[in-house]
Amino acid sequence: MLQDMQTHAGEKLFSCEVCGKTFSCQNDVTRHMLTHTAEKPFYCEICGKTFAHQTNVTRHMRTHTGEKPFSCKVCGKAFAHKNHVTRHMQTHTGEKPSSCKVCRKAFAHQNDVMRHMRTHTGEKPFYCEICGKAFAQQYNVTEHMRTHTGEKPFSCKVCGKAFARQRYLMVHMQTHTGEKPFSCKVCGKAFAHQIDVTKHMRTHTGEKPFSCKVCGKAFAHQNHVTGHVRTHTGEKPFSCKVCGKAFAHQSDVTRHLKTHTGEKPFTCKVCGKAFTRQTNATVHMRTHTGEKPFSCEVCGKAFEHQTNVTRHMQTHERENLNG
Repeated sequence: MLQDMQTHAGEKLFSCEVCGKTFSCQNDVTRHMLTHTAEKPFYCEICGKTFAHQTNVTRHMRTHTGEKPFSCKVCGKAFAHKNHVTRHMQTHTGEKPSSCKVCRKAFAHQNDVMRHMRTHTGEKPFYCEICGKAFAQQYNVTEHMRTHTGEKPFSCKVCGKAFARQRYLMVHMQTHTGEKPFSCKVCGKAFAHQIDVTKHMRTHTGEKPFSCKVCGKAFAHQNHVTGHVRTHTGEKPFSCKVCGKAFAHQSDVTRHLKTHTGEKPFTCKVCGKAFTRQTNATVHMRTHTGEKPFSCEVCGKAFEHQTNVTRHMQTHERENLNG
């Protein structure tokens, strides 16, 4: 009864012996002590993850059930946690009370500022337990893990195609709607997203803002750097589920799988010959068109394939040796 009266009166007569923090009742002190002892007596019955408090288990369970009991009163969007609604509301009000001390960029929440600061410091505190790759944000680890597990939790409701990331699904949906609201000011080519325009512009400017820290080679896109670095490390994180052969890129696995299925989706429009790769079909077309896009820098002789130029150059090298 005394404890109830203290709660109503707002008094905090119970304190933590470790840090001195005060509480309204002894039960709160007991729960708080778990933050010092690191004891986690409560656990999720589905995945086994442990927690210091039962309320944390309740919130965690929503990651399994998908329950979203809290909703925005303005637009109706639902969330798993009440604090997520509070943060979301600022998308309606436009309020951004927190700012970065380095570049002054404004944010709706202080924790957004803390995450943003890593773009200045380069800090990457989160890492993959399988390959050790480090990331600036925890959600990046979650997305990266799918390159190991092959999980694709986002699927298209129109055709059923699945994706590892939500943004990949959003991009894919444009193939059904055909919407391309962003266009290049140089050539007029249209795109589904503004970021695609930014990337495309590099084909006009020749800009290559990303470079390899090992050899300095420059690239137009960051993912090209990531793939290139594997030529130095020898890393091959993608493997064929049929024979286990490892590859540096997922696209290589996709092409390789056709050697098992026998699939040849690319055909010549002239003679109907089928190929496993588009590049092979393109090269084959030269047998019909007579196109010879590769030429010798010494004598100007033209060839259908670059490898033919390389072999041809040896005739000039022999001429030089013979005088």
